[in-house]
Amino acid sequence: MNHDIFIVFTTLLTAALMFVTNGIRNDLVALLVMLTLMLSGVLTVHESLAGFSDPIVMIVISMFIIGEAVVYTGIARKVGELIIRGGGTNETRLMIILMVAAGLLGSFVSSTATIAIFIPVTMTVAEKAGLNHRRLLMPLSVGAMVSGMMTLIATTPNIVITDVLADKGFDSFSFFSFTPFGLLIMFIAILFMVLFGKNILARKSTDVLAKHDRTIQDMAREYGLENQLTRLRISAGSPLINRAVARVQLMKNYGLKLIAIQRMDMGRKVVQHPLPETILNQGDIMLAIGDPKNAARLVTDYSLKKLQLVTTERRRKRLFQAIGLVEVMLTPDSRLIGQSLKELQFQSRFNCLVLGIRRKRQPITSDFEDLPLQFGDVLLLNAGWDDLVKLRNYHDNFLLLTMPRDYSEVIPGLKRAPLVLAIIGVMVVMMVLKLLPTVTVALLAALTLILGKCIRLNGVYQVINWQTVVLIAGILPLVTALNKTGAAHLISLGLVQVMGNFGPIPILALLFMVTSVTGLFLSNTPTAVLITPIAIDTAITLGISPYAFAMTVAIACSAGFSSPLSAPANMLVQEPGGYSFLDYIKVGIPLQLLALIVTVGLAWFVYL
Repeated sequence: MNHDIFIVFTTLLTAALMFVTNGIRNDLVALLVMLTLMLSGVLTVHESLAGFSDPIVMIVISMFIIGEAVVYTGIARKVGELIIRGGGTNETRLMIILMVAAGLLGSFVSSTATIAIFIPVTMTVAEKAGLNHRRLLMPLSVGAMVSGMMTLIATTPNIVITDVLADKGFDSFSFFSFTPFGLLIMFIAILFMVLFGKNILARKSTDVLAKHDRTIQDMAREYGLENQLTRLRISAGSPLINRAVARVQLMKNYGLKLIAIQRMDMGRKVVQHPLPETILNQGDIMLAIGDPKNAARLVTDYSLKKLQLVTTERRRKRLFQAIGLVEVMLTPDSRLIGQSLKELQFQSRFNCLVLGIRRKRQPITSDFEDLPLQFGDVLLLNAGWDDLVKLRNYHDNFLLLTMPRDYSEVIPGLKRAPLVLAIIGVMVVMMVLKLLPTVTVALLAALTLILGKCIRLNGVYQVINWQTVVLIAGILPLVTALNKTGAAHLISLGLVQVMGNFGPIPILALLFMVTSVTGLFLSNTPTAVLITPIAIDTAITLGISPYAFAMTVAIACSAGFSSPLSAPANMLVQEPGGYSFLDYIKVGIPLQLLALIVTVGLAWFVYL
């Protein structure tokens, strides 16, 4: 073993250890890998930095933009409504519809985005049908993960593997090369979950433990806030006139939270979400939440007039056009965990007011500003809809768990939904027919969506998960180093010497197991980056079609069913479903074995 190969193997093993222990963020590990290869001289500076100019990176960036357009224009929410209408109360039918819908949407949007969209939908389905949501959320996660096996753009490893094939001089996989594998595994997964999986997870029950996708009034009632609403008019001569909201210090002095202001603007009534710098005017109507006794003190101190609460449907809709409530759930890796709202300066940081915290299903609506946040905490937030929608951009810290039904009336990009569908349709056709390179088509689609205002122009950069982009760009040079030094070939020779006499099917089975087990501890993208070159070199050495080996790696990368750590989809359903690690093992291991059998058998039939 020469000096360069030793450095590559050491770097590879060290990076794998860092990924597993999670002591350093994955994107920083990738940058360290890149820097190590550069400083050691294994790669040139240009080769070390080439990952940032790789077509894969631009395709991934484009997919984030396309996925956000699907959410922004309400297409994803419409899919959820169709599921509720079509599923009725039959558990088996609902489970099949949810898994198929997650699989279809996830074929064009990331599985993380798919799960984020469908968790509240699934909870609503369970509530309305009187079903146990524990029997639906895990199947939903399985469907979202299988969606990564459906199309070229469904998940990043598919793009990585296709790019490695091209680099080694082979034709790339087409857009739908993965589809036969995905469809067959989806069928097997649905069959397993319907017959066995749901019973492994929980008993059938009508005790639904949580309510999601409710109205704003439902949410306020469930947190005990409905009777704490007060509507106050600023009368002539009130000391509040011409004062900024921040100067009044309603929370500090009266324990009240100002959630809306109604005022006259250009001769018409408008409702605004108040900011700390908002100036109060004579005639403004304030909507506040807090103890009615404290509100009475405020009325006396500032010469205000107490008004009746909004009762008519027309006034309620006008109010909820401007302001809303949502629930967000802290993710396992959230940087907010362990800090209080006061320490975080939460309102200033996110332009949202926290009205309550739900911890272990119990609402806390007072004296929580100094309470350290915990994983699984659900925060009830109030703000203008623009700021609430922006919360999706903070997916590293929390998941937008509950968007009330009222929001369907104020979806900002609803009118552009047909344009988004048309653009995605053209993109798919161009990719299928290979009229242009995949990266060119993806960039064209993303840019057209931006120019067509199918996504917020000032939020384009926020919807891109830059941590994922840096991770991919930083780890790609390791593939170059494996090939340049001959390390990949050395590994493949060892694999051939050990397994070569057993034939292609046992080798494919071993490759699937190694890939899927590695994916339980690493994310699927670095798994694909590291294993694909070795798999293809092994196929070349054996004189077997490399497509069988590459496809086996691709499917295995999306088959990490047996661990909550293997995929964001699994992790995100863990808290709402109340799943233990054992639940994932009981359901996931049989599914992984079934996926192995289907993949190896179909790869042998199609390619060998």
